[in-house]
Amino acid sequence: MPKKPRRPCSYPGCPNLTDKQYCPEHEALARQNYNKYERSPEVNKTYGRAWKRIRDRYVAAHPLCEMCQKEGRLVPAEEVHHKQPISKGGTHSQDNLMSLCRSCHNKIHIELGDR
Repeated sequence: MPKKPRRPCSYPGCPNLTDKQYCPEHEALARQNYNKYERSPEVNKTYGRAWKRIRDRYVAAHPLCEMCQKEGRLVPAEEVHHKQPISKGGTHSQDNLMSLCRSCHNKIHIELGDR
C-alpha cells in the first residue's frame, strides 16, 4: 500500500518533514504543552502511566482497527477507545476497549458530540 507524502512539522518554524503532525524532535514538547494547557487536571489523573501500559498491551493484542476490519479493510490501529467513557462509569477493562484508526476514532467522537 502506498504511503502518504510527508508534510512539514506543525511546530512553528520547524522545517522537518514527518508522517505525523509533529516531527520526533517536537512531538514530546507538543504533548507536554497539550497536557499542561489544554487538558483538564482530572483527565491527567485518569490517563496516566498505567493507562499507557494498558493501551500499549491492548494495541499489541489488537493491531488493526476493529471497525475497519468489520468492513473488510486492514488498517493499523492508532488509538484505543473506551466504549463506555471513563467519565460515565466505564473502566479500562478489555471488554470496554476497542482499537481504532484515527479516522474511525474521530467519527465516533463526532457522532457523540464530545469533541
